[in-house]
Formats: sequence, structure tokens, C-alpha cells
Amino acid sequence: MKEIRIEKVDERKERPNDSELGFGQTFTDHMFVMDYDEKDGWYDPRIIPYQSLEMEPAKATFHYGQTTFEGMKAYKNEKGEALLFRPEKNAKRFNNSNSRMCMPEMDPEIFVKAVKKAVEVDQDWIPTKEGTSLYIRPFAISDEVYLGLKAASKYKFMIIMSPVGAYYPQGLEPTRIYVETEYVRAVRGGTGSAKTGGNYASSLKAKHKAAQNGYDEVLWLDGVERKYVEEVGAMNVFFKMDGKVVTPSLEGSILAGITRDSVIKMLKNWGYEVEERKITIKELVNAYKEGKLEEAFGTGTAAVIAPIGELSYNDLDMEINNFEIGDLTQKLYDNLTGIQTGKLEDPYGWTEKVLDK
Repeated sequence: MKEIRIEKVDERKERPNDSELGFGQTFTDHMFVMDYDEKDGWYDPRIIPYQSLEMEPAKATFHYGQTTFEGMKAYKNEKGEALLFRPEKNAKRFNNSNSRMCMPEMDPEIFVKAVKKAVEVDQDWIPTKEGTSLYIRPFAISDEVYLGLKAASKYKFMIIMSPVGAYYPQGLEPTRIYVETEYVRAVRGGTGSAKTGGNYASSLKAKHKAAQNGYDEVLWLDGVERKYVEEVGAMNVFFKMDGKVVTPSLEGSILAGITRDSVIKMLKNWGYEVEERKITIKELVNAYKEGKLEEAFGTGTAAVIAPIGELSYNDLDMEINNFEIGDLTQKLYDNLTGIQTGKLEDPYGWTEKVLDK
């Protein structure tokens, strides 16, 4: 990648107080932009003031949904150094998503370099209060003007950033989850394993229905037989049953979460038996009735670890661990966030400094 051109703002915006942060509502001073065409590949990398986009209504991205994105976070350690968490995994997943959506891939080194430079320019926006971080949203859209069903020949890659607090307003308090039996999110062979906007648009109807009934999220079942557990809204899902930890295997309709992968590695390192396999909702119901469903939690970049206090399936409300965060869930959260913020030793080599001094 050519040298990144930087155009800084004339006057910095006022940064919100760390204790007042929501999620994805405030954005930093700058954004990264890079273009693509078939002749030049990815070109003209630049950091410019955060601003609106002026786009023609016939842009293909509006009509045919060629769009992919990633979710990442930056933290500051006690020395004031900005840290990223496994950015090369995001680069790999970004390329997997682009491949599925018939969009151009990007050299992972270029992806990581772009993220690091964007964070470096706006590193003063990284909040330091416990539970806060700088959320990073790299994304790509088709950037060609046409009406006709085909892959575009021009694309735009951007990175925007937002200082955030907890993803769920209640923080680390357990969530209430509704098991969706009417709508489906994805099927094997579709785009469920890609991080693309359409997957999330198709989930909104069920999420809205769940919210109207007082639930925080939706637990999706498979789109064919409606009996296998897949994932929770914006998260992968784990269950501790009879001493074992189980999570749905990646069958092509579930996003390969980076936090999911990290949690599996941590659990195995601690000596837990972890099973990645198909899990039926009937198995969860039986485990609950037999007193073997000990803990449940979601994992994802936004929420990190989200304890599940209740699963509602048909007419059965399954309260888990007395609607309290479980010991293992708490341990995972403490250790993972400790590594991400540099407060704990990183035995896995997951954290990377934005600036190597």
C-alpha cells in the first residue's frame, strides 16, 4: 500500500465523558478511506475528517447489497499505549466475507496497517474507564453506478470509529433471550458465515418481536429443521452443561466469531472439555429440566462476554443459574478483558500495539 495521506481536522470535537458513553452513537474526528477498481486494485489510502458521503441514488450498494464489515476494538493499557486484539483474524474474516459477496479481497497487512493508522490518528478518543473501548468499524461497499444484477467493478473501503460503553445497557447483568421459532436468519450455502449487512437486516423482524416482549436478544435455530441452536443475535453462544462447555459447530450458517475462537482456546488451556457440535433445542430443554444447564453466555466483539439468565422457548421460561452471572462466565470476562486492556499477561500473543516503540 502506498503511503497513507492524512488530512487532519482544523478543530477537534469535544469528546464525551467516559461515564456517559452509549454504543455507536458518537464518532471520532477522522475516517479512513480507500478506493478500488479493476485496473489499479486498492488505491489512494487516506485519512480525512469524519464526514458525510455524497452518493448517487443509482449506486449499486443501495440496490444489490454488496457490503461487508468488521467489528474491532482498541484499548489503552496502563502505560497509555493503544492496543488491538487479534487484528489479523479480522483481516482474514473480512476477506472471507468479501469472497462470498463477490467483492475484492485485501492484503491482510494492508487491512491491519489501515486500522492501526486510523487508531493512531484518533487515539486520544480511546476511553479508559473500565468497560469502555474504542469500537472500530472497517467496511466495504460497492461503488459503481448501475442498475443491473452483477458484481460491481468499483468499491470503497472505510474505517470509522466510536468510543463506546457496554453493548447492553445493563452491562454485565444477565440477558433474557427469546428462542425464535418462526423466522430464520441463514441456511448453509447462504451468507450466514459472511459478515454482510443482509444477514443483520433479515434478523431485525425477530429481534423487534423479542424486544416488544421484554427480551434482550434472539436465539436462532437452524433454517431447515428449526431444531438446532445456531447463534444469538450479534453473538455466538455457549452452554455449560454437566461440567462440559458446548457451542454450535460452524456448519456454514454461523459467523466464525473471533471472541468465540478466543474463548475456546482459553477454556481448553484451563482444562475444560469443550465440544463444538450440533446442539438441539430439545437437548437444552432436557438439560434444564434435569438441572444440568449450569451456565449460558454469548460472545462477540461488541459485548465481549454476555451472560444469559433466561431462555424462553415456546411456553417454557428457563432461568439459568438463578439469573446470576456464572463463575465461569465471570472468569472468562475478567481474563479476556484483562488481556485486551493489558492488565493481565497475554500468554497467547493476541494483543498488538498500534505503535511499536
